[in-house]
Amino acid sequence: MGPFGNFALSFSIISVLSGCMTLFGFGLTTGGPAVMLWGWVFVGLMVLVVGAALAEVTSAYPVSGALYFMASKLGGPRWGYVTGWFNLLGLLGGMAGGCYGTALFTGALLNLQWGVTPTPGRTLGIFAVILLLLATLNLFGVRVVSVLNSISVWWHLAGVAVIVGALVLVPTHHQSPSFVFTEFVNGTGWNSPLYVGLLGLLLAQYTFSGYDASAHLSEETTQAQVSAARGIVRSIFWSWIVGFILLAGMLFAIQDYAGTVGSATGVPPAQIFLDALGPTAAKLLLLVVITAQLFCANAGLASASRMIFAFSRDGALPFSRTWRRLSVRTKTPVPAVWLAVAVPFVLALPSLYSTTAYSAITSINVIGITPAYAIPVYLKLRAGNRFEPGPWSLGRWSRPVGWTAVVWVGCVTVLFCLPQVSPVTVDSFNYAPLALLAVLVLAAVLWAVRGHRHYGIPAHGAYGTATERAQMAQDVV
Repeated sequence: MGPFGNFALSFSIISVLSGCMTLFGFGLTTGGPAVMLWGWVFVGLMVLVVGAALAEVTSAYPVSGALYFMASKLGGPRWGYVTGWFNLLGLLGGMAGGCYGTALFTGALLNLQWGVTPTPGRTLGIFAVILLLLATLNLFGVRVVSVLNSISVWWHLAGVAVIVGALVLVPTHHQSPSFVFTEFVNGTGWNSPLYVGLLGLLLAQYTFSGYDASAHLSEETTQAQVSAARGIVRSIFWSWIVGFILLAGMLFAIQDYAGTVGSATGVPPAQIFLDALGPTAAKLLLLVVITAQLFCANAGLASASRMIFAFSRDGALPFSRTWRRLSVRTKTPVPAVWLAVAVPFVLALPSLYSTTAYSAITSINVIGITPAYAIPVYLKLRAGNRFEPGPWSLGRWSRPVGWTAVVWVGCVTVLFCLPQVSPVTVDSFNYAPLALLAVLVLAAVLWAVRGHRHYGIPAHGAYGTATERAQMAQDVV
């Protein structure tokens, strides 16, 4: 795989047509246009800082184990074990959030086409069908996944261009620049504008996740010490630019703010398409978005299942022998693929009764995977001169960039554990902290019972042997 292929997977998993669009309604009520756009600018900059710090560590350790391997090398097995569990929680939360968002958009399309009301039960049913479809695609083998990822990049770029172009050229009415860049809306029930604005950052922070895929693919990438590091930074940068254009285009095209928020389709972007372009164009653009979201979720499932496989191969998960089994024909970790769709389905079950379940699911993704990015960076800073940088290095900026990244990750992890709607009831409770706590307790118990005896990372050199690299090329995305 060349540098573009490495970049393509991370760009596809970030997927501005997935994160930006599925949390668009959340943004409209949690700060509104001002927080959505300026929050995107600020969060994108901070994520670029985190990505650059992680890229420097990736350049030094370009191996498929990625985050938990880096943590093990820099801080010892226990750090690697904890990092792996954080990473796994984030990937599975991302699968749940991405696929559930696709189900919401599919429900909106069914509503426009046949008048089907998108109830929570129907949305969960669509969600289950999407998970089964993606699992089937992943069972065909890595070549199918790779081809779809290559198509995905161009689909995302063309899709954003078509959507923004249509919203700029077709409607006769557009919102004013002052509305798009300064309008603040609070529909959360909280009285503090600062608190609401901080909650609104979830839209951007959720979208900017999954770029560690470039590190996971490093052993299958030419000149990985440079290409994988650049893949991380470039995927974040171009998603930052493209996402801002998409958000601005959508906000300028809003015809009726209250009608958009309370859309009968259940999806505010669908209402924007409908009001600004008419039903036919709205359905076509929804298909563009849904396809992009499926590309994203497909890449996410590949990453999550291979993480389960790699973590099991190193003895970290219960029933590791099951999850690391490979198909004789396709070399795909079939049990890992099914586990990677079963857990997201369980995470989405509270959506049947909770009005804020989707934002909680996306919070699980953020508070799981974001700390996993920062732990290797923190351990690199703690190691000081013992850390030997690779050819892609931040030089004298390494420490200030690294500490900025660690502090930012700490802040957003705490932030997205907080209540998002007032008053806090059973329906509006943010259960993301419970998921985080459950995983941390499970990891601690498993480490005490079996992890310290069974979990082990091969020596760095072992990953570089011809035999190991040939095996990885077949087994791991």
